[in-house]
Formats: sequence, C-alpha cells, structure tokens
Amino acid sequence: MSQNRISVLLVDDHEVVRAGFRILLSSQPFIGDIRDVNRGELVAQEYERLQPDVVVMDLSMPGIGGLETIRRLCKQDPAAVVLVYSIHDESIYVERALQAGARGYVSKNSAAEVLAEAVMTVAEGKQYIEQQLLPEADDVRQLDIEQYRQVLDLLSPREFDVFCRLARGMTAHEAAADLCLGYKTVANYNTQIKSKLRVNTAAELANIAVVLGIIKP
Repeated sequence: MSQNRISVLLVDDHEVVRAGFRILLSSQPFIGDIRDVNRGELVAQEYERLQPDVVVMDLSMPGIGGLETIRRLCKQDPAAVVLVYSIHDESIYVERALQAGARGYVSKNSAAEVLAEAVMTVAEGKQYIEQQLLPEADDVRQLDIEQYRQVLDLLSPREFDVFCRLARGMTAHEAAADLCLGYKTVANYNTQIKSKLRVNTAAELANIAVVLGIIKP
C-alpha cells in the first residue's frame, strides 16, 4: 500500500456504479488512487500497469465475466487481492467467487461503510464475507451439502455463467448476446453443461438453479 493508503482497481461495466464507487470510497482517508475499467478483458493489462492493492470486481459483465476474470487474474498473480461487489446475494455466487480466488464478497445492497470496511479488511490480508451473505443453519439444513459442492465443481466459470442464463429462461441466442459470445460457442457450452449435470432439458437446469438458490422458485 502506497504511503499506507489503499489503491483500488474497480471492474464494473456500469458507469454509474463506477462513479458512485469513486464518491463512496474517495471520502475514506485510507483510500488512495482509484482506477476503473469496464470489462474483464482489460483487467490483466491494467493490473500489471497499476499494481493495485485491491481489485473490486463485479460478476455480471459482458464478455468473459467476473468469475473467469478472477480466475485468470489469480493465475496471473496468486497474491492478487480481489473483493467481489455484486448484486447477487445468493450463497452459491459467494462459493463460486471464493473458489475462483476472491478474498471477499459484498452485496451492492450493503451500506457504504460495509464496502469500505471490506476493502480495508482484504487489503490487510484477511477474508471478508458480508454477514448477511453467510448461510443460515436453516437454509443449509435443506440442502445436501455434498451434492451442492459437486455441482459447483462440475462447471467451469464460463459454463456457470451460461448455466445461470439458460436456467433463467434465456435462449442460447439471448445468452450468447448477453455474454458477447458466438451462438455456436454457447450451444456447445449448453451441451457440455447438460452432460455434466446429467440433464436433458432447460426445465431441469432451472430446477437445479432453484435448489441451489440461484433463482427463486
């Protein structure tokens, strides 16, 4: 950390979010430079150039998406400190982000002070998971934990992105457009996902997503 102030690289495809983030954190005395990019594809180069103390990462972005960006960045630099700042508050996203290499996870619905605290905590080398995102005992009781983890491990970050969209009812064409991928690429992912999960229909994908809490029943 430069002069004990934390430098931050923000990765989010929404300009309004990036502007709000700057205002929110720039008022904190422990925050230094704040730079931002709008796509995961730009992170590797900017990270190498800026060497930020903390990378604050959205998950739902066009292109390679947040999970794959985290995986690539942590492969590039295992010491990279990534804090996810996402609209998704389901526990499965927290698990996927941590598996990819993130050090913390905060919901975009959280109070401003929560994000500031999270940035400081992960910069100090600790893990930070927003309290309300930790699963309650009653929620865990209804889920076969072993099956839960097996499903998580079956899918690559990109397959998980495609799976979420298909499970929510998107067609392959719509998912391809949303992820900035070719239709044939998404169709291949669709086949791979169904094979790995041993299902044949979109309805079965949706059912798995409901069980895992990705979509509401």
